[in-house]
Amino acid sequence: MTAVVYYTASTLDGFLADEHDSLDWLLGQDMDHEGPMGYGEFIAGVGALVMGATTYRWVLEHGRRTGEPWGYTQPCFVFTHRDLPAPEGVRLVSGSVAEHWPAIAEAAGEGDVWVVGGGELAGAFWDTGHLDRLMVSTAPVTVGAGRPLLPRRLQLTLTRLERNRAFACAWYDVAGPGDRETWPPAGPRDLDEEHDAVR
Repeated sequence: MTAVVYYTASTLDGFLADEHDSLDWLLGQDMDHEGPMGYGEFIAGVGALVMGATTYRWVLEHGRRTGEPWGYTQPCFVFTHRDLPAPEGVRLVSGSVAEHWPAIAEAAGEGDVWVVGGGELAGAFWDTGHLDRLMVSTAPVTVGAGRPLLPRRLQLTLTRLERNRAFACAWYDVAGPGDRETWPPAGPRDLDEEHDAVR
C-alpha cells in the first residue's frame, strides 16, 4: 500500500533552510549514505515525488551549478503557478493536494510518495489526511530562523531512532485522523496561495 513519506533533513532548531534559503548548514555535515536512513535504500521504494516550487528551483539550480542531470526517474509533481522548466517526467500542477491526489497515487503505483519539500507542502498533505510518515535526519546545528520543518500541530509516534554519523535519524508515524489536532482552515488549501508550498 502506498504511503506518503516526508523524508528530509532538519537543523536542531527545526528549519529546512536558513532565512536566505541556503542549505550550507547541511552540505558540510558528515553522513554515511549507506547507513541508517540512507538515500539509496529510501529512493528504491519511492514511486512518485512531490515538491513545492522553492524546493524544485533549488534542485534545478544545484544541477545547473554542478552539471548534474535531473536525478530522478520517478514521476515528479511540482506544485506551483509559475512557468518553470520541466524535465521529462516532471508535471507542473497548481491548486490543492486533494485535487491532484488521485493522479499522484496512480503515478506512484506500488511505491511510496516522497514529499521532498517544503514544510508547507508536507503540511498540506497532512491537512488532507495523506501524510503517513516522517523520516527526519537532524543535524547538530542551529540557524535561528528560516524555512520551518513542518508548520502544523501534529501528534506523532516515534517508531525508530538511530545515529548516522553527525545525524540523529528518527522515524515517526503520523497519528490517524481521529487523533489529529484540528488545524484551520476547514476547507482544502490552494497551494498557489501558500507561497508555492515553499521549502
